[in-house]
Amino acid sequence: MKYLKLVPTFLLAFLFLFGGLNFFFEFVPTPPMSENQALFFNLMVPTGFMKVVKILEIIGAVLLLFPSKRALSLLILSPIAINILLLELLVLGGLGAGPLLIILIGIIAYQEFDKFKALL
Repeated sequence: MKYLKLVPTFLLAFLFLFGGLNFFFEFVPTPPMSENQALFFNLMVPTGFMKVVKILEIIGAVLLLFPSKRALSLLILSPIAINILLLELLVLGGLGAGPLLIILIGIIAYQEFDKFKALL
C-alpha cells in the first residue's frame, strides 16, 4: 500500500521525461500535423520557446523523483500541463494526455498538501 501512492508520481515523471527527451532525441517520430498544429509549432520551435519548455519538463520530471522536491516539481509542471490541455482543446481540437497530466498532478498535490498549506 505504501508503494501504491508512488504510482502517480512515477507515471507523471515518466510522461514528462519521455516528452521532454523525445523532443531532443526523437525516439518516437512526430505524427503528421494538421494545419493549425503546424502553424503553432512553426511559431514555437524556431524561437527556442519549445526548448525551454522541454528542458523544464525534464527538470520537473527528475525533481518528482525526490520526495523533498515534489512540491517544487509541481510548481514547474502544473503550468505546462495546463498549457498542454489548452493546446489540445484549442489547437488540436481533441483531448490527448492533457487530462491525465492534470489528474496526476492533482493526486500528487493532494498527497503533498502539507507543503502547499502556506499558499492557501
